[in-house]
Amino acid sequence: MSTVSTEATDRFFEDVHAASQKAIWCALATVADDGPRVRMVHPTWDGRALWFATSPMSPKVAQIASNPMVDIQYQVAPPDFVHIMVRGRAELCRGDEDKHRAWDVIDYDLTQFGSTGPDDPNFMPVRIHPTRVELSEMFGSRNRRVWRAG
Repeated sequence: MSTVSTEATDRFFEDVHAASQKAIWCALATVADDGPRVRMVHPTWDGRALWFATSPMSPKVAQIASNPMVDIQYQVAPPDFVHIMVRGRAELCRGDEDKHRAWDVIDYDLTQFGSTGPDDPNFMPVRIHPTRVELSEMFGSRNRRVWRAG
C-alpha cells in the first residue's frame, strides 16, 4: 500500500474519477439504530466531493441525520477489478445552491427517479466529504493507494 502525498493528490483524484466511470452502482453503508445498512446508489465525483441523490423520505436521510459517517464501495468487473472505497461524512444538502449544484453535477437523468428538477421537494442531494479514499486493483491486492484528508 502506498499513501498518496499532498503533491500527488490531484492526480490521485483524477485516477479515482476515471476508475469510477467504469462502475455504475456502488454499495453505500449507513448506520441505523439496529446496526449497519447497505444499499445501492449511483454517486458522482465533483472534485474531491462525492454526490448522490435520494428522497427526503428515504431511510438513508434519517440514518445520515443521526450518524453522518458512511462508507461507499465501488467494484468493477473483469478484467481490471478496479476497487474504490470511500469513507467520509455525509451532508444532507437542503439549500438552493447545493441542490442546483448537485442537479448539474450528478451524471445521470434524475427525472428517471421521479424528481422534476433541483427545486422539487422530493429531491434530496447528499454530498460526501471523504476522509479516506482507497483505489486499487484486484480487490486491493495490486496498486493499492490510499488518500487521507489532512
